[in-house]
Amino acid sequence: MGSYADDDIVPQAMSPEKIQNDIKVIGDEEVNDSPIEQVRLTVPITDDPSQPALTFRTWFLGIVSCVILSFLNKFFGFRQNQLSIGSISAQIIVLPLGKLMAATLPSKPIRVPFTKRSFSLNPGPFNLKEHVLITIFANCGAGGVYAVYIITIVKAFYKRALNPVAAMLLAQTTQLLGYGWAGLFRKYLVDSPYMWWPANLVQVSLFRALHEKEKRPRGGLTRLQFFSVVFASSFAYYVLPGYLFPTLSALSFVCWIWKYSITAHQIGAGLNGLGVGSFGLDWSTVAGFLGSPLATPLFAIINVLIGFILVLYVLVPVAYWTNSYEAKRFPIFTSHTFDYSGQPYNISRILNKENFDLDQASYNSYSKLYLAPFFAFMYGLSFATLTATMSHVALFDGKDIWLMWRRTQSAVRDKFGDVHTRIMKKNYETVPQWWFHAILISTVALSIFACEGFNKQLQLPWWGILLSCAIALFFTLPIGIIQATTNQQPGLNVITELIIGYLYPGKPLANVAFKTYGYISMSQALSFLADFKLGHYMKIPPKSMFIVQLVGTIVASAVYFGTAWWLLTTVEYICDPSSLPQGSPWTCPGDDVFYSASIIWGVVGPGKMFTKEGVYPAMNWFFLIGLLAPVPVWFLSRKFPEKKWIKLIHMPIIFGGTGSMPPARAVHYLSWGAVGIFFNYYVYRRFKGWWARHTYILSAALDAGVAFMGVFLYFALQSHDIFGPEWWGLDSTDHCPLAKCPTAPGIDIEGCPVL
Repeated sequence: MGSYADDDIVPQAMSPEKIQNDIKVIGDEEVNDSPIEQVRLTVPITDDPSQPALTFRTWFLGIVSCVILSFLNKFFGFRQNQLSIGSISAQIIVLPLGKLMAATLPSKPIRVPFTKRSFSLNPGPFNLKEHVLITIFANCGAGGVYAVYIITIVKAFYKRALNPVAAMLLAQTTQLLGYGWAGLFRKYLVDSPYMWWPANLVQVSLFRALHEKEKRPRGGLTRLQFFSVVFASSFAYYVLPGYLFPTLSALSFVCWIWKYSITAHQIGAGLNGLGVGSFGLDWSTVAGFLGSPLATPLFAIINVLIGFILVLYVLVPVAYWTNSYEAKRFPIFTSHTFDYSGQPYNISRILNKENFDLDQASYNSYSKLYLAPFFAFMYGLSFATLTATMSHVALFDGKDIWLMWRRTQSAVRDKFGDVHTRIMKKNYETVPQWWFHAILISTVALSIFACEGFNKQLQLPWWGILLSCAIALFFTLPIGIIQATTNQQPGLNVITELIIGYLYPGKPLANVAFKTYGYISMSQALSFLADFKLGHYMKIPPKSMFIVQLVGTIVASAVYFGTAWWLLTTVEYICDPSSLPQGSPWTCPGDDVFYSASIIWGVVGPGKMFTKEGVYPAMNWFFLIGLLAPVPVWFLSRKFPEKKWIKLIHMPIIFGGTGSMPPARAVHYLSWGAVGIFFNYYVYRRFKGWWARHTYILSAALDAGVAFMGVFLYFALQSHDIFGPEWWGLDSTDHCPLAKCPTAPGIDIEGCPVL
């Protein structure tokens, strides 16, 4: 986005005269713009407080965007190829809609009944502040609701009843709890000029670019025309992989050549193997699990692919073909759990049906829990990612973070701010602190009610809620400082699973609920603060920002919950691939992984998995490996400062590169990497102007086309059990059935030869 961060870009709503007048008003203080160079180059030091922000257009387009993105993201979350549709799609689409409403709606004031207040459907030209707030609404819908995974595994995997009110409260409270932590730390993480949130500069640049006055280039297209052409093409094409020819999503030629070789299928399968030579001709294969490669920096793509290659083509094959951890008894690539005989782990044999917890005697008489080495290493790598992130940030960014934190403390103490903070304090009222306190207290109370009430269906006791809140509160500020200065957010999912797994073993729902309250409330707090900083840069009234975020979160949580509950109660055999009809996409890949995690960390617990009682105590060494791995890179970067590429070796990204596997598979990584390198290396170098103008719009249009065709196909055909014509290409797998087979002698699995 560096092409957009030029000083000569002027938002459409502000003329050069207006900007010059604002600078004159600021006077001598204009030289004290921002202590961060990237902010000085990207964010304008101007404001027009007369522009309306929270208008009818904002409410209408914002809530519609929030509802549509919430519905689409949850709808596609249950499908074989997920699709995560970001707020950028809405950010681009609502611009012409806002301008259309400004051109057509009446401007006559409308009186609110029984009050003296009135409002206008059309308060003037569609402006930048309305656009930002609508995008914040959309961002709430694009962010996901983690707690819905809990609802899915209870109903679709454990086959247990769940009170819908308890489920709804779980979805709402886990999303809202973080607002309390955000209120406590906003003066440090938002008002401080040294907490600059790098990712927001991309959004600022895109907003400024979209609000430039644009003329159609000779022989070319405007951005809106380009979006429309790509959207129509994507919409039309997706009828092939989405309905008529699902096999296009994962093409694995190695399996087709050697049809009867288990080893060939393990090597060549893109969905259940190493994926050598596999690829997909489907945008949802490219972007469904890893996000759009067009919006990912090249250095990050390279680091992810290095991690992918080292894990999938070095670590996993060595472990499998040396039979580490009895590897050959299991498939080479799976997130499922197994017993010692290689059969799927029969969880019903060790669960107490009445209390829904571990029956220790039954567990002792059955089998320890086994994982495919690939899945065990995924947990080891998640341990390494956590410690590598801490180590990397301390070594490479520690001095800068410490300096910025000291300056932040000084700025807060001396009430110093950069020009952006001064403009905000001068022109707008701040959000009262009691608003945050009220949300925090009421949400904690509702959380305890959701978990302790309803016959304790969620299993988590009141002290678990308070402990998860304490963990989130403790980590929000330090991790917020890291994210606000380095754009990295170490996750708390591993720590929270470990803590509750040791303190309260044998309770699957208590484990996942504790993880969600502890991890997601911190993540939501940082998302709230990042959006608040975007509003800070774009000069959005803080109260309007707060209201939009709060309403958007409540609406998004309700839509995510409603969509999930509807699909779980209406789609027969949802999340059960063995029972679904051929061509049905409802395989729930992400929920399947979450279910396995609830068994590993909740039912069995880390004490019986990662200690001497279990099979995988060696995975704990990854904590130390991750901690030490950034040290040699840091040392070499100091010894050879002229070699800039050394600093681009990012050990946390390398360790975490395969963090999306599963549910992501080899074909998704290979397709994502190929497209990302083509656009962000070849196209960027050869056609930089085209790349700067069209890349993000291309990504948004491809997302939108797939999404709308997917929904159309479901409501028009698939919801009526009308699937594509019966033929070889209707299979949504990659035609590599033997990839799921074990290679140890004597293991009898349905559909597999016994060796």
